[in-house]
Amino acid sequence: MDDFKFTDPTVVRTWQAALDLAHTCNYEAAHVHHVTWLAVRLFDELRPLHGLDSHERFLLQLAGILHDIGWIEGGKGHHKVSLRIILTTPLLPLSHGERLLVGSIARYHEQTLPSLKHDHYAALEESQRALVHTLGGMLRLADALDYNHRRRVTDLTCGYDEETIVIRCLVSGDVREEKQEALARCDLLAAAFERRITLKFIKR
Repeated sequence: MDDFKFTDPTVVRTWQAALDLAHTCNYEAAHVHHVTWLAVRLFDELRPLHGLDSHERFLLQLAGILHDIGWIEGGKGHHKVSLRIILTTPLLPLSHGERLLVGSIARYHEQTLPSLKHDHYAALEESQRALVHTLGGMLRLADALDYNHRRRVTDLTCGYDEETIVIRCLVSGDVREEKQEALARCDLLAAAFERRITLKFIKR
């Protein structure tokens, strides 16, 4: 399963390497690809606010595909294991700086927020930390929106003003747990954009 298409040979090679690594780690493809797609939808919808380009978008896609590879060692602390694998595997054709970014974005997809107590985060420059907040916030929320791994949030759109970002989620079925998780995990995105996040769930 691959919902993303690329034309640049280097990007294609890197993407395939990430997919191969994810397969090696027995990732849950349907959930992971859906979360990645939702994160990219947030990126595209909020582009006028963040002004990032295709390179940062691709870093988000890589982090999305790799965020759950730590499950290869079990669920507890899997986000930390994902980071370790991304930083150390010879299978990814990434620079050390790119590994720090992708690994940090993936590491913060649940629970813990970025902290200078974390060596990988502290090693980043200030502008890179801001990027981790923005892209990590998108992945964190996207993962929450598929909390039950049932892809019940089928699409989303965003609106915003100077104080608030409104995220409208199209849903199919019962999404009570997804709502609860999303409300808890929109914190990093809110901090990145210095705006309140309002979530609206609309049945198809």
